[in-house]
Amino acid sequence: MDRDDLTALILRAKRRAGLSWDQIAARIGKSAVWTHSAATGMNAFPKDSAEAFVALLGLPESAIPLLVESPLKVWTQAVPTDPCIYRFYEVVGVYGPTLKALINEEFGNGIMSEIDFSMHVEREANPRGDRVKVTMSGKYLEYANW
Repeated sequence: MDRDDLTALILRAKRRAGLSWDQIAARIGKSAVWTHSAATGMNAFPKDSAEAFVALLGLPESAIPLLVESPLKVWTQAVPTDPCIYRFYEVVGVYGPTLKALINEEFGNGIMSEIDFSMHVEREANPRGDRVKVTMSGKYLEYANW
C-alpha cells in the first residue's frame, strides 16, 4: 500500500463510518483542519494519534507507518481546477502582496510560518448569505541577515 492507496482507503472508511472530520478530530484530540491534512498525506500523525485514528476508522495496522511518515508535500497541479481550491489561489494572488506588506510593516522583514501554524474553518451567519470564516495563525519568523 502506498500513500495514495491509504488516502483512498481512509476516505472510504470515513464514509462508511458516517463521521464528519470534526467528529473524527475530536475523538483523536486534534483539529478538523489538521486531521484532514494528515489523513490526506500533508502532515505526519504522532504515533498515538495514528493508532487512535486507525482504530476509530477500522483501518489496517499497516497504515500506521505511512501515517507517521514525514510527508513529501508536492502539489500536482500548477493552478487547481476545483472552484473552492482555486478561490484560495485567487485570494493569495489578489491579496498576497498586501498580506506580505502588512506583515512586514507590523513585524519587520520576515514571514508567517506554516510549520508552527493553526487554522480553523467556521460558518458565520450573515443576512446576505452565510460566510466561510477561515482563521490562520502562524508564528512570525524574521529573516536572518547573514
